[in-house]
Amino acid sequence: MIRRLLITSLLLLAGTGYLAHATRAETVPARRPLATLPAHLDPWEGHEGQPFAANVLAVLGVDEYVNRVYLNDPAPYIGLYVGYYESQRQGDTMHSPLNCLPGAGWQSIRQDRTTLTVADTGGASRPITVNQFVIQKGMDRMMVLYWYQSHGRVIASEYTSKIYMVYDAMRLNRTDGALVRVITPITGTSAADEDAAAQRAAAFVQSLFPSLSGVLPS
Repeated sequence: MIRRLLITSLLLLAGTGYLAHATRAETVPARRPLATLPAHLDPWEGHEGQPFAANVLAVLGVDEYVNRVYLNDPAPYIGLYVGYYESQRQGDTMHSPLNCLPGAGWQSIRQDRTTLTVADTGGASRPITVNQFVIQKGMDRMMVLYWYQSHGRVIASEYTSKIYMVYDAMRLNRTDGALVRVITPITGTSAADEDAAAQRAAAFVQSLFPSLSGVLPS
């Protein structure tokens, strides 16, 4: 385990050095704005959330983002955040949402991964593995699914995402990518309530995923 961490750290250090000295302008394929993600994802209806404050955007370092709440009464809401980075060469990089939780009063009480079957724009099905966390603040609990998406890949691990970023920078001269996060309340205290929230979030991801291909270039 320690050896693997050392190798990973060395690769990331080498990659950081490469990115710092690379001078070629990046090649970023054309894509649609994140705002074109559909507001209607049957049976959910999306509403724009509050714009992030300037200090929050400065910390995130995103080039574009969407922050929405999707409703399907009487079911609990679904929160969607997608943050897109056109380039990660200058220090603005994707990082785990868990880094920001303690400052907002949330604590992670369970960390796991789950595999979902999703369809791409062409309708072909494939499995993706994403992070599945339960977070808590006081008596409130939330189910969180999130992943990193770049160049057609869906990656759960932040470290693996950074390794691919370096690899694609050298191979394709691209470091663009996005963080996708889906969140929904857990309405009770039982395991069945957790399962219901996980199933609700998974169903939303399956409805959303085909639309991501157009706004996140592969």
